[in-house]
Amino acid sequence: MVLSVQGLYKSFKGKPVLEDVSFELGKGEILAIIGRSGAGKTTILRCVNNLVKCDRGTIQVDGMYLCKDDGEKSNYARQADMLKIRKKLGLVFQNFNLFPHMSVLENIVEAPINVFGTPKKDAEQKAMQLLEMLELEDKVSSYPFELSGGQKQRVAIARACALNPMVMCLDEPTSALDPELREGIAVTIEKLAQEGMGVLLITHDMSFAKRVAQRIIFMDEGQIVEERSKDEFFDNIENQRVKNFIGDYA
Repeated sequence: MVLSVQGLYKSFKGKPVLEDVSFELGKGEILAIIGRSGAGKTTILRCVNNLVKCDRGTIQVDGMYLCKDDGEKSNYARQADMLKIRKKLGLVFQNFNLFPHMSVLENIVEAPINVFGTPKKDAEQKAMQLLEMLELEDKVSSYPFELSGGQKQRVAIARACALNPMVMCLDEPTSALDPELREGIAVTIEKLAQEGMGVLLITHDMSFAKRVAQRIIFMDEGQIVEERSKDEFFDNIENQRVKNFIGDYA
């Protein structure tokens, strides 16, 4: 397993937003987490990427403990270990978060060079390999304002891939994209999985989840209600809450 989440609990101002959330993600697996807004999906991504501290629970990334539950609270890794864990995680935000004043190439090499000390030549070589894989090599000198929504999304994915993460997290990767661009993102995600990355994505797009995911988790009010393979989830579901959700968003 490249990611293991056990007994995750998180509250804000005394209100639970995650309650006893547990799941695992395998190497090369694509797992989609779905559910209505406010179900806790994005909070999971933020906890996994250490943008939010969980109250209780254990998170392991490629065998390393991001945090470990001692029965009362989660104890977090030391700073030196946390840096190693960060390199194993990639996160693509819903609004891309590209630096507008930097070219595509500069966006991709920024973190490897200035955060992790990768030699510039090596960082640029890796960036060009990623851009070629994502069919963006002709955009190397372009700026974000010159790109389409689908191109921005692929650049954001390339930037997250630049550190060779074991786990790629994507928050609503197809939001505001038309069907043709969605297919391009689907192909990109499949390529990442074929390279051995575990892919964890949040989406309201049922057709997209059905297209790319191998396993589906449905969340409601901070809890996992259903966890099944894609085929079982869409073809053999009995839970009425899940049926209603699929009917609303399909």
